[in-house]
Amino acid sequence: MKRILVTGATGQIGSELVPVLRDKYGSDNVVAAGHRRKPEDEFIDSGPYETIETTDAESISALVKKYRIDTIYHLAALLSAKAEENPQLAWHINMNGLQTVLEVARHHHCALFFPSSIGAFGPSTPPDNTPQVTLQRPNTLYGITKVAGELLCDYYFKKYDVDARGVRFPGLISYKTLPGGGTTDYAVEIFYAAVKNEPYRCFLKEGTRLDMMYMPDAIRAAIELMEADARILTHRNAYNITAMSFTPDQLYASIKKELPGFSMTYEVDPLRQAIADSWPHKMDDSAARAEWGWQPEYDIESMTKDMIEKLRKEVSNVT
Repeated sequence: MKRILVTGATGQIGSELVPVLRDKYGSDNVVAAGHRRKPEDEFIDSGPYETIETTDAESISALVKKYRIDTIYHLAALLSAKAEENPQLAWHINMNGLQTVLEVARHHHCALFFPSSIGAFGPSTPPDNTPQVTLQRPNTLYGITKVAGELLCDYYFKKYDVDARGVRFPGLISYKTLPGGGTTDYAVEIFYAAVKNEPYRCFLKEGTRLDMMYMPDAIRAAIELMEADARILTHRNAYNITAMSFTPDQLYASIKKELPGFSMTYEVDPLRQAIADSWPHKMDDSAARAEWGWQPEYDIESMTKDMIEKLRKEVSNVT
């Protein structure tokens, strides 16, 4: 039975990954670890929770020893727009934190999952059917840390035999956590506005096409990759994965089918628009499909219906 540590457990991915891991491996076998944000009581009540600083090797090593951890999902990071506001802090968290966790994994023989992103690509990368191996010259600090993180994980695998694996996530859409400073956050914010019967002002311009994925697919991809036989993996860090590609106006149209009274206008944020313009429209995920059987389950229509259904319950519980 795996014994798992999840860093950044209260963030967008972690808050949904931890419950799934606990259902699969047992609540006591999955340790959630966060920095400052206080998690929901049910999150703490469902299994062990610890407060950590991801650049403090001693505290992480102590947790690994205490709970006999053999697998780490390292999710702690500053996202794209927030990273541009404070590049120095982003480097500290994203890079120093990753190296710290890799060192812990090396010394304690842990497998490691590291999430990369479409942000690892840049304006000179082919935007359509972006290849698994291609030019990566991101022009954001977030993207730079993701490219460096991919290479660092590869290094630790080749140099120290650390079983490091990762995926390049597209924009992620989730109903469980509020947006956290990402460039694709419009695709989450728009649903909150729609369910609350409020108009939405989109910070990306009409026609901005980006790769997207519904969170249940993202969680499943991370777990499936970590469960895959190491002998079949070639690329390791990090696999392109994708589920759907759409523009704000296409998402708006999908929501309008379910909520005809919903309205949206545009108020472009130059920073996030510039970041979005440097990212792929759609990645080629054939390597992930061929090597470990990756296959998404949600498209824009099924995701829209599920998001609205789930968010209605979330909003009604809050109000």
